[in-house]
Order: sequence, then C-alpha cells, then structure tokens
Amino acid sequence: MLRAAPGVHVAHPEGEAVAQRIFLRGFDAEHGQDVELRVGPVPLNQRSHVHGQGYGDLNVIIPEVVRSLRVVEGVYDPQQGDFAVAGSAYFDLGVEDRGLLLKGTLGSFGTRRLLAIWAPEAQSEDTFGAAVVRATDGFGDGTRGAISGAAVGQYRLPLPDEFSLLLHVAAHGSRANLAGVLRRDDIEAGRVGFYDTYRDPSARSQSAASTRLQLALMAEREDDDGSQKSAWLWAMTAGYRSRMNFTGYTQRSRVRPAWAGRGDLIEQSNEDVALGGGLAYRTPRTPLAPWLTGQFAVGAEVQADGIDQGQNLLQPPQNETWDRRVDASIQLTGIGVHGDALLELSRWARLRGGARADVLVFDVDDRLGNFIPAFQKETHIEGFRRTAAGVAFGPRATLEVDPLPALRLSAAYGHGYRSPQARQLEEGENAPFATVRSYEVGATVRPGGGLSATAAAYETRLSYDLAFDAAEGGLARIGPTTRRGLVVYLQAAPSPALTAGVSATLAHATLDAPPPPTPENPTPPYVEGQQLPFVPPVVVRADLAVKKPLFTIAGRPIEGRLGYGATFLSARPLPYAQSAAPLLVMDASVSLRRSLRAGGDPAQEGPWIEVGVEAQNLLDAEHADTEYSFVSNWQTTPVPSALPARHISAGPPLTVLGNVTLSL
Repeated sequence: MLRAAPGVHVAHPEGEAVAQRIFLRGFDAEHGQDVELRVGPVPLNQRSHVHGQGYGDLNVIIPEVVRSLRVVEGVYDPQQGDFAVAGSAYFDLGVEDRGLLLKGTLGSFGTRRLLAIWAPEAQSEDTFGAAVVRATDGFGDGTRGAISGAAVGQYRLPLPDEFSLLLHVAAHGSRANLAGVLRRDDIEAGRVGFYDTYRDPSARSQSAASTRLQLALMAEREDDDGSQKSAWLWAMTAGYRSRMNFTGYTQRSRVRPAWAGRGDLIEQSNEDVALGGGLAYRTPRTPLAPWLTGQFAVGAEVQADGIDQGQNLLQPPQNETWDRRVDASIQLTGIGVHGDALLELSRWARLRGGARADVLVFDVDDRLGNFIPAFQKETHIEGFRRTAAGVAFGPRATLEVDPLPALRLSAAYGHGYRSPQARQLEEGENAPFATVRSYEVGATVRPGGGLSATAAAYETRLSYDLAFDAAEGGLARIGPTTRRGLVVYLQAAPSPALTAGVSATLAHATLDAPPPPTPENPTPPYVEGQQLPFVPPVVVRADLAVKKPLFTIAGRPIEGRLGYGATFLSARPLPYAQSAAPLLVMDASVSLRRSLRAGGDPAQEGPWIEVGVEAQNLLDAEHADTEYSFVSNWQTTPVPSALPARHISAGPPLTVLGNVTLSL
C-alpha cells in the first residue's frame, strides 16, 4: 500500500518478519527512524528499539482494509510528532463494500494466502472485521520460508450528544527464516548463487519473529461548522527477536576475549509494552474580519513505554551464547502538546502556523554498563542505572496562495525532531534530540479533466543522522546532514475507469561533518561532504490502473481490470567510496470480475466473483533489495580480505500469484 504512494519506495531486505525499509524525500528511513507511522491514533514507531530507533512494522496492517493513506512530506504540520523527519504516513482503516469477502491466493515458491473480511450491512464503513494468514517457502535455496497472520477489527458505536466511539483492535504475528547477505565478489566468482545462502551454519541459522497486539478507543464529534472534539486511549504490546549475521567471522567476545571465530550471529530481542492517549479540540470557523476567517486547534498526547532488550552473539547449531552485548530495561515517558491556527484570507490565501513541544523522560537500567574487561581487576559490580530528560520545541508554518483558479503556490517551514536511543544517554544528560529544519516552496496546477501536476523544492537539515552498522546489526550516529531536492508528481484521472500517476524525487544528500573516531572504530567510513550512503539520488515511480466492461455472459457483465507499476532507483552511494547498482522493478496485475446478480454491475456493490493474476518483478531481473559495504569474512577464500566489500540482500525474482475473490 505504501509503495504506491507518490515519492515513496519500500523494500523488505531483511525478510517478512522484520519491518520494511522506507525511502522518502532523500531519506533512507531504514525501519521507520525518519517517517512517523500511525494507524488511526496508534503510533507504529517504537522508541529505543534495539534493532533501530523508530522501528515501525507495517505488517499489522491488512492492505485490503486501508480506506485511505495520507503521506505528509516534510514536517510542516504541528500535529506531526516523533520521527516525522522526512514526513509522516497516516493509515485510515475502513471497508466501503459491505458484506462478506473471501480471497484466496496461490503462486510461486509455495505462496499461500487466505483473507476474510466481514463488513455488516447497515453499519458504518468503520465497522468491520478482517483476518489473513500467509505461508511461503520463499525463493532461493529454501532459506526464506515464512508464516504470518494478522487480524483487524473495528466497531463504530453511536453515543449521545452526537458523539461516537470507535473501538479498534489489531494483532499480527510472523516468523521467517532469513537468507542474510552475500558478498558481491563471491557471487561474481561463482562461489555462491545470487539467490543462495552461504552453506555456513551461522548463515543458515538466521531468522526473525515478531508479534504485536494493539487496542484503541476513540471518542469524537465533528460538527458542520468545522469544529471537532476527540479523545483517545490506546495500548500496545510488541515482541521482536532476530538472529542475523552480516560479517561472517570477525567478532571477538568481550566477556571471554579468548573466544573468537565462532560466527557473528547477532541475536537481538525487544519487548515493548506501551500505553498512550490524547485529547484534541478544533474550534469552528470564525469570521475575524470581512476578508478573514480563523480556525484554531490544540491537542495533547501522552505515552509511556516499558522496554526490555538484549543483544548477544550466538554459536549455531545450538545457538549457544558466546558474548553478551546488551541487557537493559528502559522506562520512557513522553508528553507532547501542539497548537495551530488556520487563517483564510478571502478565497485566495491560507496561512497555517503553530508549534509543537515534547518532553521525554528516560530511566535506563543498563545491566552491562560499566563493563569490566577480562584483563581488568574487578573493582565494582557491573551495571549503569541512569536517568535523563529532554525537551523538543518546533515552530511550523505553511502559506498557500491561489493566484489563479488552477494554480496554487505554497511555501513552508518546519522544525521537527527524532528522539534519541535511550541506551546512548548519560546520567543527567539533556537528551540530545535529532532536530530537523525543513524548508519548501512548491506549486500545484490543476487544469481540469482530472489532471494535476505538483512540484516542490526543499532543503532539510538534520542535526545528526543514523546509518547502518553491520558489526552491531543496527544503527549508529554519523553526524549532521543536509538534503536538497526536488519532488514532482503528475496525476491523471480523465475518467473513473482510468487513473495514472508518475512521481519523481531528486535528492542531493551530504554529510556535513563526519563522526569522530572511537577506539572501536578508529577510521569511520565517512568524510565531510560525501554523499550519504544508501540514499538514491533519483527515485521514480509510475502507476497505471484501468477498469472497463468487456462483454456479457448469461446476462451478467464481465469487467476487466489492469494494473501496472514500475519503480526506478538510481545508483546509490555506499560507505568506503562504493556504489550500489541501479534498480528497475516492474509489477503488473490483470483480473476479470463478474457480477453474480442478473443484470448487476460488477463495479458496484453486490455479490461478485473475481479471478486474477499478478506478477512481481515482471522482467525477472536479478536485483538487490539493498546493498552494503563493510568488512566481512565468510571463509570462502584461503586468505580473507581485510578490505571493505560490497554485499547484497537479493530481491525476489519473477513471482506469479493467482487469486480468486468472492464477495457476498
């Protein structure tokens, strides 16, 4: 679903049980560190996650029940909160077609999927239940098998005084084997196939499992005068455990330095229980002058997290622990407030401005802090308990002007933030939020006939950025960065039967200052002014959807549907002056829908059946979902190299899926 949004690219290089990797507006947001993700009032991003700050797993969302997706680029809305650095993505759930829907899918690599949606008649679109189960053997040499399931339910209950209450519940669970990464030189030398996995036991012991359960209650009232009142509560519990080996055999135990060469299989675990809620109020539209109308809004949010996390090195096949790296508990409380004003100057100009402030308080029990090396005499008991707090404040404003009926000009400024990883904080430290300052000017043209074109130039400055560290299997600081770019969207909907769109993002992302050397990494792979690793300078996405009545069988019309999508990523810079290959992937789908009611329209509500086929990676191109550059030793050559090498995580080959959908 998110992949079809203009300007967004989504990859899944670490397998189906790990969160997606998101690219937006010149940011490699990894698993959500730079993109705020929400389902209704529930945030998906997890603070201080061991696998990556802002970890946001979209697998809890069933695509067929997403009524709308709103992607906000930049950080210009005062309501945008933590992790809204590149932007935000808000998922609104609902089912328009009422009744019962069953969908079965079968296809390549033993893929099976079964979906059921129940949307009772005479109820609002917000009321529905949905469940899905999926299993696959995975492509390649049998190391990518996965099993997953998800369920989502909502109920809209009318209340007195024109209020309504929305109950939301969702759950997801998955477990997947992972193939890991391969060295490019091993592939080119024929030592391993592009879709294979190293025969090494450590490589074949990689896996991931994740679970999430969330509940939410939201009471709201929206009046005809534009005023709105809302209050919400939510609770979430999420579990994560992964075993990944990026570097082969390079690590040495901190606990027992004599232990080395047992495999760099990194086990990470994260258990998070969170509670949150909020209040919001928007005033009616109020005339302030004959030529000026105002509307004002305020809101507050609270969130408390209890997190337990660990990181160890394991030796297969029994997954014996041979080093301990992280063992910590974190208590985190956040309070955020925001306010904004919308001023409409006649019909040709609108100014929206406001601010947001957040307070975060951290309590960290780092049980491996003040670590005592084996060669050092014991003078204390290991452990480092500490507290810290920080405040983030950011003004935001957007001006829109309509000089012509078909032309809109805009300018915006925003100051946002990303919260820090709790384990990196010191006692009493003023928590260093990563602050973002973003500027944008743009124009939108709507000449009519369903056509629209939007272009925007932007600059975004981030006080410190994060990048993937293969040795730790997570994210590390790399210093302040700047992004300048241009985004262009072209959309056409000349008729209800045809929609098309093309989006392009051009980004120049640079590192303003390199990270300082450390004893663990005396020569960081970054220099001042270099292009940011993993960020594609060019991202292009094209989509086409067509539906048309074709013919009639036994008095019942047959409607044909065709979909096409293509994604292009230019060559991406990598650490150590390396570069990833360009990427072009095309997908297509075709289906026939037949009404089960005599004289019925298959495009309208009512019983119907649909048979379709979809193909992913239509050209069957060998491509990497992602590429890295780092030092590794997979023992594939007599003398291992100490130089950084390119590594790839293979993307799927041609995948063909057939599906049958029945709506009653």
